[in-house]
Amino acid sequence: MKFLLTNDDGIDAPGLAALVTAASTLGEPIVVGPAGPQSGVSHAVTWQKGVQIESRGEKRFAIHGTPADCTRLGLLHLVPDAKWVLSGINHGSNLGADMYYSGTVAAVREAVLHGWPGIAVSHYRKAGMDFDWDRAARWVTPVLQDLLTRVIEPGLFYNVNLPHLPADADDPEVVWCPLDPNPLPLNYRHEEESGLYFAGDYTLRERTPGADVATCFGGSIAVTAVRLL
Repeated sequence: MKFLLTNDDGIDAPGLAALVTAASTLGEPIVVGPAGPQSGVSHAVTWQKGVQIESRGEKRFAIHGTPADCTRLGLLHLVPDAKWVLSGINHGSNLGADMYYSGTVAAVREAVLHGWPGIAVSHYRKAGMDFDWDRAARWVTPVLQDLLTRVIEPGLFYNVNLPHLPADADDPEVVWCPLDPNPLPLNYRHEEESGLYFAGDYTLRERTPGADVATCFGGSIAVTAVRLL
């Protein structure tokens, strides 16, 4: 089974390499990633200028565009026989309302719009802690294995968020949960020369009990089924 792998942190991001490691145990991953960071671009696509495709070695292609561009060009030209689109592992969570801003999630949403199933994977990060990408790949592998065996439903994709746990913690449990509908904290700081900067404290966002924010912040892997149609 072939997978189209992409992200929004760029083709050289270690989170994408971790996803390749996990996907390689389940099929054949082909990387079609942004040439550079595209975090937070949501579902932007390139309309009025050309998009370049650059070979980066065997089964690796860099797209000089957005994550949604990667999905479009990947499915149209590079990996038309892909069975799934996998996006991530994002360097930071995409929980609740984040899903609407995220290029990682948009890459999968674009796939679903064209009839391919997809899974977006992100990793929550606590301040002062580094990511352990080997551990993340190990956590993601059985989650992917489970999701890939499920019946494909038109208009549905999966949004997966990994918690950030201490190095000596036990492996987290997997919890199926809905998206948290609460928005991010609305706060800006003013800088005299450059204007207003978003300054909402991500960790102080409201948490609906049992939804994805509370689940991931509580130390579990949050898996959410998202339906478009």
